[in-house]
Amino acid sequence: EVTETDLAEELPLCCCRMETPHSGGSLSTLEQTCMAMESTDGMLSRCQKRVMKQEMMRPSNTVHLLVLCEDHRAGMVKHQCCPGCGLFCRAGTFMECRPYGSISHRFHRDCASILKDLKFCPHCGEDASRAKEVTVSNADPSPSVPRSNPGPKPVSHRGAETRARTESYYLLSMSRLKGEAVGTADRLPKESLESILMALDDENLKPKKVKYPTRQLYISAKQGELQKVIRLLVDGKDPNFLMEGQNKRTPLHAAAAEGHQEVCHMLVQAGANLDMFDEEQRTPLMAACENSHLDTVKYLLRAGAAVSHKDIMGFTCLHLAAKLGHYDIVHHLLSKASKYINCQDDGGWTPITWAIEYKHKELVHLLLAKGADVNIRDKEENVCLHWAALSGCDDVAQALLDARCDLNAVNVHGDSPLHVAVRESHLECVMLFLSRGADVNQRNRDGEAAPDCCVYGSKVWTALNANKKLTDARRGRDCQGERVLSRDISRGYEAVPITCVNGVDSEPCPENFKYIPDNCVTSPLNIDKDITHLQHCSCTDDCSSSTCVCGQLSLRCWYDSEGRLPLDFCQREPPVLFECNHACSCWRTCRNRVVQNGMRARLQVFRTQKMGWGVRAMQDIPQGTFICEYVGEIITDAEADKRENDSFLFTLDNKVGDVHCIDARLFGNIGRFINHLCEPNVLAVRVFTMHQDLRFPRIAFFSSRPIKAGDQIGFDYGDHYWRVKSKFFSCHCGSLKCRHSASTGQSTSSSPKWKPCLCDLNFLMLKQERDKH
Repeated sequence: EVTETDLAEELPLCCCRMETPHSGGSLSTLEQTCMAMESTDGMLSRCQKRVMKQEMMRPSNTVHLLVLCEDHRAGMVKHQCCPGCGLFCRAGTFMECRPYGSISHRFHRDCASILKDLKFCPHCGEDASRAKEVTVSNADPSPSVPRSNPGPKPVSHRGAETRARTESYYLLSMSRLKGEAVGTADRLPKESLESILMALDDENLKPKKVKYPTRQLYISAKQGELQKVIRLLVDGKDPNFLMEGQNKRTPLHAAAAEGHQEVCHMLVQAGANLDMFDEEQRTPLMAACENSHLDTVKYLLRAGAAVSHKDIMGFTCLHLAAKLGHYDIVHHLLSKASKYINCQDDGGWTPITWAIEYKHKELVHLLLAKGADVNIRDKEENVCLHWAALSGCDDVAQALLDARCDLNAVNVHGDSPLHVAVRESHLECVMLFLSRGADVNQRNRDGEAAPDCCVYGSKVWTALNANKKLTDARRGRDCQGERVLSRDISRGYEAVPITCVNGVDSEPCPENFKYIPDNCVTSPLNIDKDITHLQHCSCTDDCSSSTCVCGQLSLRCWYDSEGRLPLDFCQREPPVLFECNHACSCWRTCRNRVVQNGMRARLQVFRTQKMGWGVRAMQDIPQGTFICEYVGEIITDAEADKRENDSFLFTLDNKVGDVHCIDARLFGNIGRFINHLCEPNVLAVRVFTMHQDLRFPRIAFFSSRPIKAGDQIGFDYGDHYWRVKSKFFSCHCGSLKCRHSASTGQSTSSSPKWKPCLCDLNFLMLKQERDKH
């Protein structure tokens, strides 16, 4: 299939109307005569007229530059020279393409451009099958037309050249619509807009001198009146004019909302702000997405419109398109910026939440396939399954359960998805939830179990009571199975809630520490946070180029478009990463900001059989994904020596200045629960974000290999740790390659078989071991 993008890339417009700049030198004797070659049914002849202008022209880049007389110059700008062979087609038999009414493009049949076995006009790229074979006699150099259509009035060569040249401005600008990038650097000057207007005006070569109010630009843009829009822009009307009574929308808003792509292009070329928002804080791109104008959305994205912008309700483009069920719009937005798929609005709802509520089933499956997180909680702590139960879509609920949506999740009212489905009398959803093991006896905050929420004797009530009898018959061990101790041990400090469960013993939820999302200090530390000391970038793109200063500090910008480390990232000695900071000129959504955006992976603290508390993944996590940080209290090495409990110490030995440590015993995050694994699935990386004091890096954990949902997360504490700790306990990671189990003893201390991932990032050794070395 041949797309517009393919044609724009492989069949560029001809350059019949382009000429080389004046070189300043005089022409040779040979070059003082016209170099044009005429082709008349296979017979060639050369023009010998004297040339008047030194500028040279050519029909395409495959043909040599030509010095032409005024007659052939006029023929060139009227596309009467074949781009394939460079021969003029002014008499005889040839092909003629008419893409714009009175404008004709001439070429030989064998000189048509070929792309994927299809032929196209070498002048404009239109389908050559639309071109007609015409015959023009020597005495009539103009194209043959039927008598019923006499065509435009004849004009002088100078007038024809002027009109053809000004028309080329329009063709050049319109060709940019098909390009992959249309930025502010491509905007046309006012003179070019005047020329476009002249090219479009069929009556005269000058703009009409009619005075219109500025609001007319908005009205014309909304109605798609391209010629009037250009005339108003030439007349000096502000393309960023805010229309009163229309939520202070700009003309670009109006054109985008109606899908007038060419009008949008002209407004952008004239200086319209792509990201200007109206009273509802919506941008033109959001207007195009809401009204499902795919071509306009594609153009605005190529022009540089921001996908991440939020309106007054916190909606992004994805939210608007998902809510209205615009499948193609959502699919295209995800192909360009999939990292916003889980963005939450002011109610905490993600795009998939809106798609579920409005029963856009195909859209739900698309979002699931693209990695939508089904367990993100809204402001009332509902997960996606709550909304599927409310809408009554059992097939959507089935897909959510297959995507590991939490069937037992409860909202602020204590309602599970089963409570919601029962209250709404959605029997199919109730049966599905019961078949998947939903607890019919679970009570909400009002003390209601599921049977208490439906009409007595109804089909739903009958199904619930039948299930309850079967459940009660085999129950008797209520204390067994995992108990949910906390729905979120981070108390809302993390964007993704962290549940805590125990299915092993009676140990309660850990409360002997204070959960903090960032490192803290309890004693004076001279951390250099002076913004003027930060090395920063001046990028205007997404910071993925090699010119980004922050990326250069890290050897390169390591993060890919999904915010992951690449497969070739060195895990043995990971480089230090410098993310963009608040002194940089780039956007907050640039590629080189991952750790500072916080954890996004769904994790759970659980009670292990032999290793105390641990952390496991609640979703599949690809390699290179940011997991979490190791957060705690930053203290000096001397202070660490004084502390008796060294179980949560992590050294920041960077060989720069004094040594400091992170102690997560009293203040910490989920990182304090990550256990040792002899076959680790995460690695520690030093990262700098808001400061660049090399003594105090942030310790970020990234997945070193793909992690399956349910797998325990762990990293290797290091041989130094086990040289000391093996005297008190052994490793219980359960790996077949375990090096520190009771059976292996202390063999690693005499002949270590492994080196830590980061020699400078090991857990702090006991004071005695440090003093010994």
